[in-house]
Amino acid sequence: MNVSDFDFELPERLIAQTPLADRTSSRLLVLHKETGETEHRTFTDLRNYLRPGDTLVLNDTRVLPARLYGVKSDTGAKVELLLLKRVEGDVWEALVRPGKKIRKGAVLHFGETAEGSVKPLLTGIVEEEGDMGARHIRFEYEGIFNELLERLGQMPLPPYIKERQEDRERYQTVYSKHEGSAAAPTAGLHFTEEFLEELSRSGVRLCRITLHVGLGTFRPVSVEDVSEHEMHSEWYSVSEESAAMLNRAREEGGRIVAVGTTSARTLETVGQRYEGSKIEACSGWTDIFIYPGYRFRLVDALLTNFHLPRSTLVMLVSALAGRDNVLRAYREAVEREYRFFSFGDAMFIT
Repeated sequence: MNVSDFDFELPERLIAQTPLADRTSSRLLVLHKETGETEHRTFTDLRNYLRPGDTLVLNDTRVLPARLYGVKSDTGAKVELLLLKRVEGDVWEALVRPGKKIRKGAVLHFGETAEGSVKPLLTGIVEEEGDMGARHIRFEYEGIFNELLERLGQMPLPPYIKERQEDRERYQTVYSKHEGSAAAPTAGLHFTEEFLEELSRSGVRLCRITLHVGLGTFRPVSVEDVSEHEMHSEWYSVSEESAAMLNRAREEGGRIVAVGTTSARTLETVGQRYEGSKIEACSGWTDIFIYPGYRFRLVDALLTNFHLPRSTLVMLVSALAGRDNVLRAYREAVEREYRFFSFGDAMFIT
């Protein structure tokens, strides 16, 4: 299976640059995976496709203001970091630009003190070099690291979004809780607290899990043979309460509906880990790669946004709904001018 099998034409004008004022006012393309039939709705029509006893699984990760702009201490040259994940203590994995000029041993400065001193608020020392511009960077600072990030960092919007977003919370889900992501689980951006409460009152169970989105979201597929692609690992966690809800759904025959590909990857990691037995509270690292031919263990339905051509995310939804069905639905979405990617419209695969 080749990466080119998941390519499609996408006009640049359909890439959503800004979020809608009302989170729930986006459009919704419903794809029936067994027949390939599609329906064109609005997001709040999702209530008509969810049933009492369904378990809606939400990724409650929270995005860090993880994009930092600074300078090299020796030359004053401008540098950019995108923090991906904490490795240990004050050591973080980050993407750096310009990668060729930021080598092991480089010292990077971010911000100045309130008194205008040249002493930086945050210093980063490059300890290791990785692939595709990734580095391990140890930070030195006074105070609380996350407070410095809030002060110095910017939200790590994807590179295809050119317009700066002033409202940081608009790139967070309303149920975000645990900080640690380098990108938002964007399928969840469509929900408001009121709509979630409405679904809960109708008998839909809301289950929260955590997966901190990392490099896998930004790394393109650079090989032609899909099976040769290696996913980057991301940290996940499932609580005792959530494990019990998932077990109850399986026992009672209710559907498990993943909100976003990050929730789907977490669920399938857990499904593999506890295949043939009850799910337990757990956490760890996952590098699961889902593409056509994969057998789903837990996910019955999926709410997701529209993804990049040739991406691992298109492969995941194709594994659930069939490649031909997905590409045909994407062509319809282009013809009907749906909004694509992070701030775009949604698709429900049922």
